[in-house]
Amino acid sequence: MKLRRYITIAAVILAAIIPTASQAKGNAPQRVYMFGFAASFNDTIVHFTNIQAVDSAWIDGKTKFLTGRHLYSTMLRDYLDKQQQPYRTSVVFYDKSLKKLQKKYIKMKKLYLGTGKKMKNRNNVKDIVESDFKFTAIKFNPSTEEEEAQKTFKKKKKKSGK
Repeated sequence: MKLRRYITIAAVILAAIIPTASQAKGNAPQRVYMFGFAASFNDTIVHFTNIQAVDSAWIDGKTKFLTGRHLYSTMLRDYLDKQQQPYRTSVVFYDKSLKKLQKKYIKMKKLYLGTGKKMKNRNNVKDIVESDFKFTAIKFNPSTEEEEAQKTFKKKKKKSGK
């Protein structure tokens, strides 16, 4: 009888702890380092922002993707549109580790500067300093985003006839 009581208490405690642990792995605001890259297929000018720390960026717990990353690249594209550099394709690179992102940044810069044997691939690289452009944290409501994703999934499922 006592064993059954202990097992019941243990099961109740585990049931209370497990949902809390899984929620901790979900979306949470974190400090993320990121830089932006923008290029056009019409010319050889490429733009790089410097590496910036963004507080309160949201990382998905399952996929480890930056939530709203398309919005960060849109910030960069809109800034370049205002600077008379329209039709740029912009991309944002991010990481929680500054050292890992610095390696990626250096590799990208070398690729577009065309150093060494690859001088024929040289591009006109322009740096965007933080005083001119700065990424700002996107406000994100996890419950609203999940509801939107579920609605979209249900619509696609109905259209496909499944």
